Amino acid sequence: MFVIGIAGGSGSGKTTVVKNITENLKEQVVVIPQDSYYKDSSHLALEERQKLNFDHPESIDFDLLIEQIDELKRGNSIEQPVYSYLTCSRSKTETITVRPASVIIIEGILIFTCKALRDLMDIRVFVDADDDDRLMRVITRDIQERGKTVEQVIERYTKTVKPMYLQFIEPSKRYADIVIPQGGHNKVAIDVLTAMIEKTLAK
Repeated sequence: MFVIGIAGGSGSGKTTVVKNITENLKEQVVVIPQDSYYKDSSHLALEERQKLNFDHPESIDFDLLIEQIDELKRGNSIEQPVYSYLTCSRSKTETITVRPASVIIIEGILIFTCKALRDLMDIRVFVDADDDDRLMRVITRDIQERGKTVEQVIERYTKTVKPMYLQFIEPSKRYADIVIPQGGHNKVAIDVLTAMIEKTLAK
């Protein structure tokens, strides 16, 4: 089993990189998104939940994420939590059954900030992109997928996304074995990474 961590700032192109790898490897790969492991905040009022800082390492339930990666590495299925950005809470009744595969991809902005999680990875990839490109993607995604207004997205970007990127995410790049510049547009880097994974699996 080969465990890959793919990190980078919001809107850097991580999802595009993961999509390209999974399209090539198909059923040999399973993706574990960090976003499924935000701590449950359903005990708070919706207005309070919407003010939470989702770009800080303390927002992630790393204990559960590490536990479930360990289970997959042991060949066991897991019940992955389901988190909603619309309600800012974890589902009490719904989970997703994830079965082990030859390749596990852990994807998320904060995954390199936790040493215990990093130690489970065989290779660490940081997807890099210009600030302007990331901001435009964040605006588009949050409006289309998370029901935000332009004003709300820009306010959140200014107050939390950019400061947390500078404090936690960008410094975590030093833990990467591979840095992919130009985000998901860098087809050459993605092809090289995919070829390396295929070569490792062939062994």
